[in-house]
Amino acid sequence: MTSPMFEKVTFIGLGLIGSSMARAMKRGNLAAHIVGSARKEETRSKSLELGFIDSAEADPAKAVENADLVVLCAPLGANAKIAEAMAPGLKKGAIVTDVGSSKMKVIEDVEPHLPEGVHLVPGHPIAGTENSGPEAGFAELFDGRYCLITPADSTDRTAFRKVVSLWKEIGAIVDVMSPKHHDRVLAITSHLPHLIAYTIVGTAADLEGHLEKEDADIEEMVETNEVVRFSGSGFRDFTRIAGSDPVMWRDVFLANKDAVLEMLGRFTEDLVGLQRAIRWNDAEKLEEWFTRTRTIRREVVEQPARSPYVDWQGGHRVGPGSED
Repeated sequence: MTSPMFEKVTFIGLGLIGSSMARAMKRGNLAAHIVGSARKEETRSKSLELGFIDSAEADPAKAVENADLVVLCAPLGANAKIAEAMAPGLKKGAIVTDVGSSKMKVIEDVEPHLPEGVHLVPGHPIAGTENSGPEAGFAELFDGRYCLITPADSTDRTAFRKVVSLWKEIGAIVDVMSPKHHDRVLAITSHLPHLIAYTIVGTAADLEGHLEKEDADIEEMVETNEVVRFSGSGFRDFTRIAGSDPVMWRDVFLANKDAVLEMLGRFTEDLVGLQRAIRWNDAEKLEEWFTRTRTIRREVVEQPARSPYVDWQGGHRVGPGSED
């Protein structure tokens, strides 16, 4: 058996991502001891019962004592308070990383609280399900999935390489980009789709009540769950992600507000164009748009889940596929 990469690892937040990452580290013998920290006692107890952590602490400062690696897995809005609370317990040379979906906000909230000699290496695994909680995790969640590492100019290179190696050992495909670029890319590929899914479910629910009122004067009343009951597979598939953790996504939208609003504006412009095409029976415009986007969708589905590792120097991408 090979020696673990880390003697002690602390996870702060034990939901889907944190519990899956801890399980993956257990699977690969990547940590000699894993500590879990969460606000709720039942979450800590359940995590111990499930066996993906070795000990649990409520106090973040105690949880991170002598830890070589600390992984922040709480909602983005909690990071500043967590970083401030855990700072006294961090040892010199410790690495702090995270799994959040907005990287500029993580750097802004966490880095100012870290003692000298503690290294922040932001990260974001592009993996997940609509389920949450410690029971939802599984070790295979990251296998063959991308994990984006987003170092700042000041990020320690040795710590950066260690986090990259960890994610590769966990089974992820690692790529590197700047924090700002990450936030713009994820705004369109992840954040906006979630926002749209939540909105469509809400619109459907509101429409259901409206239909019931409109048809109140006819003999056969509209059943209150008719829109949901008769939803097709397209509605169910598209809105699956609306079952995701509402607290997590509340924080994502607020943390990445500027990029989300930019992408939402662009999407709205395209939607208005399609609305106009439908109104004026512009069949050519509709077919052209659907043909183009169907081709792009097929490319997304058929894209192989692998990428050459992209190295990082001084905040710039270098290596295969880079612009340098």
